[in-house]
Amino acid sequence: MIQFREMEVKDIQEVSKIEEETFSMPWSSDAFLEMIEADYAHYIVAEEDDKIIGSCGLRNIVGEGEITNVVMRPEYRNKGIGLNMLCKLMKDGEQMGVEAFTLEVRESNAPAIHVYEKIGFRAEGMRKNFYEKPCEDAVIMWKR
Repeated sequence: MIQFREMEVKDIQEVSKIEEETFSMPWSSDAFLEMIEADYAHYIVAEEDDKIIGSCGLRNIVGEGEITNVVMRPEYRNKGIGLNMLCKLMKDGEQMGVEAFTLEVRESNAPAIHVYEKIGFRAEGMRKNFYEKPCEDAVIMWKR
């Protein structure tokens, strides 16, 4: 059974490993530690049988929630788990006073864009050359 819970220090090493396997420019363990200790941030993990299978985070900036680091192990993708994890994160964000959510996604990441659109996000702009390795534009998406 898959459960969603707040990220803890003990999860950082595994979350960092999933990031390294997924992203060309993954966050460091220190960056995750800084975020889970910050009072304006909320990070959660998806867990099955005590195994971390995904994670995502939210930074509350004056009522606007920046969603970061949405990642799932490859074998758990396209099963609705990431969607449910995001919905849980956003519900938690609303309880923190977040009224609108934003995120950036690689322009070529059609599966992620589809998931975000499915839960009400809309493209509202582009960040030119936002990503490196490879260089690519980011789509700025909002759910207001």
